[in-house]
Amino acid sequence: MSKNVNIFAGRSSEYLGRQIAEKYGTTLGNVIFDVFSDGEFKPSFEQNIRGNSVYIVQSTFPPADNLLELLMLVDAARRASAKHIVAIIPYFGYARQDRKDQPRVPITSKLIANLLTASGLDRLVTLDLHADQIQGFFDIPVDHLYASSVFVPIIKDLGLEDITFASPDAGGTKRAASYAKAFGTDFVMCYKQRSKPNEIEKMALIGNVKNRHVLLLDDMIDTGGTITKAAKLIKSKGAKSVMAFATHAVLSGNAYKSIEKSVFNKIFLTDSIPLRENSSKIEIVPTADLFAQVIHKIENCESVSSLFEF
Repeated sequence: MSKNVNIFAGRSSEYLGRQIAEKYGTTLGNVIFDVFSDGEFKPSFEQNIRGNSVYIVQSTFPPADNLLELLMLVDAARRASAKHIVAIIPYFGYARQDRKDQPRVPITSKLIANLLTASGLDRLVTLDLHADQIQGFFDIPVDHLYASSVFVPIIKDLGLEDITFASPDAGGTKRAASYAKAFGTDFVMCYKQRSKPNEIEKMALIGNVKNRHVLLLDDMIDTGGTITKAAKLIKSKGAKSVMAFATHAVLSGNAYKSIEKSVFNKIFLTDSIPLRENSSKIEIVPTADLFAQVIHKIENCESVSSLFEF
């Protein structure tokens, strides 16, 4: 551990920042937030960071204050003469808005990249971006980690034979194919048609799952509609069991109820976003050790690519 490294966290990710600092071998830095009566807030680093490498942990899920808080912390670190400022964003919010899919809409993930760069950020570390091309929105180094680093050991520990990986939609076939190749097995995919956002009109399964243990893979679970419907379809086609491995627990709307009523045996999610409710079907997979390893490698000028599995 370098004495010139400081790890801080925004309020929404303080739980994870504390764990990362502990895994790295230090304590989480002290940040105080002054909050005005109208809700305006002002962060302040309560220790000297001049000439140090500063790591700021903050996921940018709603409300938008989480993103604004991160921008303010980066700006404060720059004005306090930090040598290097690295944002660890376990969940990069607004990543679904990575292109113009209809007229007169923003490319919000590009806007956020511009804001982070303008605030004085030197480097970004993130986990399972919704779209890989978002890395190209930045003119600073981006370390894009994959949840397979923490999921693969768990899958091996399950000790299941006859496993098949599955994608709940066409967009996730590359992920399912990568896992299938690593484990030397097959993968299937669900094809869906939406009538409008968060509502599925129809879904079909492409591939055979009969008498197989099926592991559904996704980068996030939002309302839970797609993945629970995919699980139900897969189970109806003769699968022995259905489990899911998804990186980000967005879990909005009736997601918790949908998961509890689903045919899933278990759903594994990382701690990039804190859970709002408990569920007997959800198991949290910690990521602090992975991020602490990244900090070590950055500080020692070592390659981070060994952590980019898949």
